[in-house]
Amino acid sequence: MNRRAVVLLTGVSALAVFAGGTAFYQNEQAKRARAIAASRAEALVRDHSPIIGPASAPVTIVEFFDPSCEACRAFHPPLKQILGLFPNDARLVIRYAAFHEGSDQAVKILEAARLQGKFEPVMEALLEFQPEWADHDKPDLEKAWARAKDAGLDTERGKRDAARPEFQVILDKDGADAKALEVTRTPTFFVNGQPLTEFGPRPLYEMVKREAEKARN
Repeated sequence: MNRRAVVLLTGVSALAVFAGGTAFYQNEQAKRARAIAASRAEALVRDHSPIIGPASAPVTIVEFFDPSCEACRAFHPPLKQILGLFPNDARLVIRYAAFHEGSDQAVKILEAARLQGKFEPVMEALLEFQPEWADHDKPDLEKAWARAKDAGLDTERGKRDAARPEFQVILDKDGADAKALEVTRTPTFFVNGQPLTEFGPRPLYEMVKREAEKARN
């Protein structure tokens, strides 16, 4: 295991807060998750979904993601490290699960950014400054727009684009797929169609590594 992998697997103690008491990842629940994913594979990846990494990569990580979710924010740095460890082997497909108040509007900011080729920097900005705008009781989306602007978004154009009906269609389709797959929390991950049944960066890394090695053989 190389040094970057060691750093990845040892520098994520903050995520333990989110892992405690996660019954979804225990035995019978994990078996059920695998069965659901196998029977509803078409719900995992859609043509409209943002992709980070090589489009033709043999390993597909699907993340059901909420930009207002603290656990998504905590998981993002180790997720980036995993992608960095497999730059040619893995791609990340983002699916939206807008579970929190205001998350649907934050998704529309991301989709507006995607139209301008600014998806990744704007996502990074929204996650970095999530505590200042993503109050679950009273989100301040103007602060989210301001951070998106700092990341390079033309917000005047972006706010016009945010009203596009196709953005709501994306939200609705992703929400329907999350429901079909029984995704109830974020982040929820699938690797090459298989659910991550033990929450944490280490299990995700091991799953991606295994699939990458399989693809090379």
